[in-house]
Amino acid sequence: MSNHESVIRLNKYIAHCGVCNRKQAVELVKKGEILVNDKVETNPFLELNENDRVVYKGKLLVIEEKKVYILLNKPKDTQYTDIEGVKKPSVATLVKKTTEVKVFAANPLEESSAGLVVLTNDIEVIAKLSEVDRKMKSVYELQMDKVITEEELLSLKSQYCDSIPMITGINSIQDREFPTVGIEILKGTDTSIKSALKDKGYDVTRADRTFFMGLTKKDLKRGWSRHLTEKEVIFLKYFS
Repeated sequence: MSNHESVIRLNKYIAHCGVCNRKQAVELVKKGEILVNDKVETNPFLELNENDRVVYKGKLLVIEEKKVYILLNKPKDTQYTDIEGVKKPSVATLVKKTTEVKVFAANPLEESSAGLVVLTNDIEVIAKLSEVDRKMKSVYELQMDKVITEEELLSLKSQYCDSIPMITGINSIQDREFPTVGIEILKGTDTSIKSALKDKGYDVTRADRTFFMGLTKKDLKRGWSRHLTEKEVIFLKYFS
């Protein structure tokens, strides 16, 4: 290819495929263990073109897409993708400040809801966090259309202690302009919580997920995003 950004040296390509590091890849090539387009290649610094086939021990080497894990503090009433005629930035636009990789929401919030959303290109994590019965601790602040009595709060917790949503904690939040409750769940989504409350005669006028599987909004302003730390990714993938 004429575009220098579209070519990659053979040793670097092998390293990106996870076979070994670049220095070790040089030795593999020099030993004649790498085939390029079905021919032995001994130049480790050969510049590959887009359609070149690289084979090692009978296996076609393909660079795997780097997995990206983003935490976004989603604003209220934000679409996930760009829509023509809508001026407000979408989730896709907001995360471009953090990554150019196309990512998708895992356990997404409703567009009308605000708060923490994990976005990734890791389809296994997306599938895992989409399982309805999976236990995933979340905390929501819900602004209500009217005050919920303490008796009703206790009734809600009791009724939904072993279902979806699975409510493990619920209380009134004081010093707010409008009636607000905090709800902790182990199963369910903002949709299921809103539905449960509506069945009791209450409408949620604003929902904000403030905690999700150990992740918080600390140092993450509304509309901002950041990469998850290595420790956070490990927990998300293997301990959730």
